[in-house]
Amino acid sequence: MIIYNVTVNVHESVHDQWLDWMQNKHIAEVIATGKFSSAKLVKILVEEEMGGITYAVQYFTDSKETLQRYYDEDAPRLQAEGRQLFGDKTLPFRTELEVISEY
Repeated sequence: MIIYNVTVNVHESVHDQWLDWMQNKHIAEVIATGKFSSAKLVKILVEEEMGGITYAVQYFTDSKETLQRYYDEDAPRLQAEGRQLFGDKTLPFRTELEVISEY
């Protein structure tokens, strides 16, 4: 299993709008691509020196190949909407994680 993790620092001035967009639109649209089985949205409890509120969204998929198809077919369009709505008020950082074992 592969986890596509998107960590986002959100400026307080757009926080409520961003959180609503994530919970009621964006995550559902990413899942609707058919490339992810589920997602989790979590709030990071460590305060950042730069301020803002930080979240991570973890999208679960079956393989690197499926994730690559998401990058090629869907990511540009879906990421563009976030940039259009929030500009420099959000700072995303993306990582790919491979599940080795679960306990």
